[in-house]
Amino acid sequence: MREQVKTYLLQTGLFLATIVTTTLAGMYWMGIPEFTWHHFQKGFLFSLPFLGILTIHEFGHYITARLYKVSVTLPYYIPFYLPFIETIGTMGAFIRIKDPLKTKTEIFDIGVAGPLAGFIAALFVLYYGFTHLPPQEYVLNIHKEYKVYGLDYEKHVYNYAFSRQLDSSMTDDYNKHNPDSKITWKPQEEYMNIAIGKNLLFLFFEKYIANQPERIPNKYEMFHYPFLFAGYLALFFTALNLLPMGQLDGGHVIYGLFGEKKHKIISSSVFIIFVYLAGIGMFRDNLIGNVFGSADNMMMFAPLYLLFLYFIFGRVSEDWKNNLMIASGVFAAQYFTELLFPAFEGFNGWFLFAILIGRFLGIHHPPALYNEPLTLKRKIIGWISLFIFIICFTPNIFTIEIFRQ
Repeated sequence: MREQVKTYLLQTGLFLATIVTTTLAGMYWMGIPEFTWHHFQKGFLFSLPFLGILTIHEFGHYITARLYKVSVTLPYYIPFYLPFIETIGTMGAFIRIKDPLKTKTEIFDIGVAGPLAGFIAALFVLYYGFTHLPPQEYVLNIHKEYKVYGLDYEKHVYNYAFSRQLDSSMTDDYNKHNPDSKITWKPQEEYMNIAIGKNLLFLFFEKYIANQPERIPNKYEMFHYPFLFAGYLALFFTALNLLPMGQLDGGHVIYGLFGEKKHKIISSSVFIIFVYLAGIGMFRDNLIGNVFGSADNMMMFAPLYLLFLYFIFGRVSEDWKNNLMIASGVFAAQYFTELLFPAFEGFNGWFLFAILIGRFLGIHHPPALYNEPLTLKRKIIGWISLFIFIICFTPNIFTIEIFRQ
């Protein structure tokens, strides 16, 4: 009983901490400059819909497991926040299933319930966000440096000249308020700007749901719209959980639909494609330097990166030679993609999930004790969930764009 109370207290504490961290993250993305209670309350516009969707997702799993009389914990939330750094306030949440799942039906139902429930909740949040867009002046109130250009700011601010001018102004302002400062401003060779990617569902909402399309923010400013950003992140987590590999929710779906042997083939193939997309851009932008046109950089980079890929693929096959061949093939495919299609970009952040899946969660699915086929109704739901994965998946979640002189 005492251990159970400790667990409940831990879960409650993590939940409350995650409310705080996601609210602080919401303040950051909404461009709120300083902390006050009033400003903190504004952060709820992001944290409540975002955590609400996340909670509905987890309780989809939880309630379905309880219906099957499977022992399961309440959600454990993972707060994560670093001041002045781009975080979303959490690394998600999870429940722990204590009993073994005996049938494919149990595995399928518990696995698919979470992302379906979260997806439906995300649709409501996105619908509200796209039908209640603030006036175009909303961005000017966040970026006061845009006001000199009025509503025509998009033609002037996303370039090297504006970034350089803003950098100089910020240094002058700092020196003005700190008389002892001896900072001498020097222009940087390049400036960065962050933007979000798009998925098919987001594009659908932009084209067909937004009742005032002129108010739709561009990819650089979407972060400042809390309902849109919360919905976008919810689609990201939905797609992440529905990745058809391993023991993710999507892995449970394809295991139920196709069985153990085909799951192994599908899961391994999707994992290879996933890592391929994650690594596009590594040859141009890495700690050693751009390898194109530099033999020295390539000589240093190639063995380290190939070893890294081999580490990720180390459990795809029981034969190390097969894993090395897969790593070499992905290495070559990424190299030639960057060489031949330099505008195509991946998302290196996927590597974190690739390591988690490839080395810890596992790419393959353990067999069920009872291998009965799914009903037609469940097969239809399974195909619908795979369709949801396709329309929610964004190959490049965040884009770092470089402005050079």
